[in-house]
Amino acid sequence: MRKQRIYEDYAYVLDHLPQGYTLDFKVIRRGESIVQVIGENYFILLELIAKPEVTFSAGEKVYIGKERRDKISRVKRRIGYNDLTSIARDNLPTIIEKIVEVNEKRFVNFFNEAEAITTRLHALELLPKIGKKLMWLIIEERKRGSFRSFQDIKERIGIDAKKIVVERILKEISGDEKYCLFVKKV
Repeated sequence: MRKQRIYEDYAYVLDHLPQGYTLDFKVIRRGESIVQVIGENYFILLELIAKPEVTFSAGEKVYIGKERRDKISRVKRRIGYNDLTSIARDNLPTIIEKIVEVNEKRFVNFFNEAEAITTRLHALELLPKIGKKLMWLIIEERKRGSFRSFQDIKERIGIDAKKIVVERILKEISGDEKYCLFVKKV
């Protein structure tokens, strides 16, 4: 059975290299204005080719879908964490946090709907700082009523759920995690 390809419609700018890749002020590849981005839905890292004379700022949301694109000429390739520029890596945590904030309901629903992965491992345990004891507290608390927001989770459980989700996404992007909760591996 063939795996269905996953595409992003929107992405957030991590870094813009208007002159292409450079090394000590020497251009390695000229002519392509490169934009490194992270996808909004699946956190896929991509390298894009910008249209001529277009500028970008870090954190800017751009349309990269299949319809008419305003600022992007084409998607060049999917990239890994190690392909990111140092500026893109520095911007990554802030931009992931922005994506998580904008899509808060999606990530709060994870706390409401997460299930066991195996007989010995629950999806909640894959989150940083959550062990068996905290996992059971979350499960018991969600039986009383669904979580409505990150603030609700903080008040009822005592954890910063947004920070924990951001940490997990960063871990999935930068490492070789066996289980991915939020990032679609390429």
